[in-house]
Amino acid sequence: MATQSKTELLHNLRGMVRDMLKLRSDGGAYAKLARAHGYVDGYMRVLLETDVASHKELLALVADERRKFDGPSTRELTEADLAEAPEHTSSRIVAA
Repeated sequence: MATQSKTELLHNLRGMVRDMLKLRSDGGAYAKLARAHGYVDGYMRVLLETDVASHKELLALVADERRKFDGPSTRELTEADLAEAPEHTSSRIVAA
């Protein structure tokens, strides 16, 4: 039986996360998206339970793939960004 290295296992997970994000972005059928989520969750659970990867490593991997796919979750606003904001917006920042 062939065994895979940690690098190969994490590479496989990255591909699975990418596929899941693409399905979500493309508006894929709920059943396909739910199945993809299940595969990713199960794969990550096995990596955690076998001590192949830590919780922190997996969170970093998923965050990195999301950043590549969706762009950064936050960014600094410049004066130009604020100048382009519609007049009716408040300068107050509210947590979502």
